[in-house]
Amino acid sequence: MATAVIGRCIFGQLNKLQKCKTIAKVTNIQCRNISISQRLLGVKYFTEKHEWVEVNGEVGTIGISEFAQDQLGEVVYVQLPEIDTELELGQEAGVLESVKAASEVYSPISGVVTEANTALEDAPKLVNDSCYEKGWLYKMTIREPSELDHLMKEEDYLKFIKD
Repeated sequence: MATAVIGRCIFGQLNKLQKCKTIAKVTNIQCRNISISQRLLGVKYFTEKHEWVEVNGEVGTIGISEFAQDQLGEVVYVQLPEIDTELELGQEAGVLESVKAASEVYSPISGVVTEANTALEDAPKLVNDSCYEKGWLYKMTIREPSELDHLMKEEDYLKFIKD
């Protein structure tokens, strides 16, 4: 019984995905080498320097990983990029200062900054308390979706930090 329900759910999701692909073709939306499922599901990718980018359509939300914030300690100051700043892959995008040290944040992808998490100005500790939800740093348009191919998915990142 449970297998049949799961099968129907998966089949239903595949039908929705196929409809999305058809709509994308009809409306001439270009997916630029990124699968439609990644665009819809909010997949997170990680760098070796412990930044992450969550993909939602053409927008990437960027922050630092749980591991990074733990290593950094209590964050007391956050310097974020300005809106409309063009960032290249690997370019310094901001700085996090903690009671232990200061650490640069590098852009995991190329694009233009569309939003900065201004809540961090008054509450930088959000990076420690909720690095994947309330403590994100900035959002940007994704200029080169193929750059995501060089980043680690979450399960690979978890293996990376264990080693």
